Amino acid sequence: MFRSTAVRLSALYILLFALCAAFLVIYVTALSERLLNQQTREGLQQEVTAIQGAYERSGVNGLLRLMERRMRQPGANLYVIAGPNGEMLAGNVASLQPGVLDREGWTDFPFMYDRYAETDEGKRHLAVAHVIFLDNGLRILVGRDLGEPTRFRYLVRKALMVALAIMGGGAVVIWFAIGRNALKRIDRVSAASKKIMAGDLAQRLPVTGSGDEFDRLSVSLNEMLERIGKLNEGLRQVSDNIAHDLKTPLTRLRNRAADALGQEDGEARRLALEGIIAESDQLIRTFNALLMISRVEAGSIAAELSDLDLSAIAADTAELYEPVAEEAGYVLNCEIAEGCLVRGNRELIGQAMFNLLDNAIKYAGDGGSEIRIALKAEQGEVRLSVSDHGPGIPAERREDAVKRFVRLDESRSKPGTGLGLSLVEAVMSLHGGRLELADTDGPEAASPGLTAVMVFPGGRR
Repeated sequence: MFRSTAVRLSALYILLFALCAAFLVIYVTALSERLLNQQTREGLQQEVTAIQGAYERSGVNGLLRLMERRMRQPGANLYVIAGPNGEMLAGNVASLQPGVLDREGWTDFPFMYDRYAETDEGKRHLAVAHVIFLDNGLRILVGRDLGEPTRFRYLVRKALMVALAIMGGGAVVIWFAIGRNALKRIDRVSAASKKIMAGDLAQRLPVTGSGDEFDRLSVSLNEMLERIGKLNEGLRQVSDNIAHDLKTPLTRLRNRAADALGQEDGEARRLALEGIIAESDQLIRTFNALLMISRVEAGSIAAELSDLDLSAIAADTAELYEPVAEEAGYVLNCEIAEGCLVRGNRELIGQAMFNLLDNAIKYAGDGGSEIRIALKAEQGEVRLSVSDHGPGIPAERREDAVKRFVRLDESRSKPGTGLGLSLVEAVMSLHGGRLELADTDGPEAASPGLTAVMVFPGGRR
């Protein structure tokens, strides 16, 4: 049990508390005793002053009357009158420890004395006193019993020890009630962790609903496990898509190579080799796109960012793609605001625009003949959008559309690798912006189209 951190901490806290309580007992007791002794000495000093004053005013007779009157009062001090040789002549004590009356002034140490009519034989008491030598040889002792400070010290120690015992017992009860429960929860978390490490990623850490530290830790770890599960699922899906997308071109590549080997005609063999080269180029483009996405997501090109005129980049890209759009039967319209400046990488931004325009031309279909490029700066952002009037992307599929190798064309009849939007999103993430996908004509239209918006932060004009 003492291998547990919680048990060791609990034991350490109990020991520390016990030491503090013991120090408190000793300190409070000593302080209280010192205060009582000081009060006793002050009271005796006043009594001595009063006796000396009575002797000076009224002589021995006045002194005896004063002492007799005070000896009869409840809770009286100790009074003794002794002769020059130290023999007790009168007083309210039966006997004194030898040598007490031999020296004038305060007694150096508490002394023993006996009381009259003591019921417990042999029981002796402690006292402190002040001894006065009169000019006629008499010796006067005025003292105070130390039983009251002793009893007070005993009561304080007893009260503090009882309190210490109650608090120690309470600590043990609290440990059994709360500490053991915490240990059980840690054991459950450990058991769940072992199952997760064994490969059961569907396992989750227990949450009791109390909202304490254990619950917050379990919730955070469960969210992390949920994220890991989604990443693993995405990785599996990407692997499946890669296998599907690469299997077909590799199969075609093999078949064309086999055909080329079987061709005796030089021209036919040349055409077969050209087809092989074209398939190889497509595979190379796919892997280049993957490498570029990885580099962008890793931020290895972040140091190449500079201030750019996005208006000029958008205009150059539109001019470059205008013949491609016309050849496909579309009109490319531009609404580009002048002087929109951003900080970024020119090549990456251009590649992202190429991907968006390529998708617009590829998927616009018969929904409309216009593809529009718009650039504007508003509310501290620069928004560069590419819009078409094709079938668009359903709202529930837009999150999947930016994943690698995900193609919404289930038949995969359209050419492509499913990496275009993934690259655009990675580029925008590198630039501190975002990619937004929305309907062009609104969700109620028959062919809503798709508007892909590249949003750059901190743009200025």
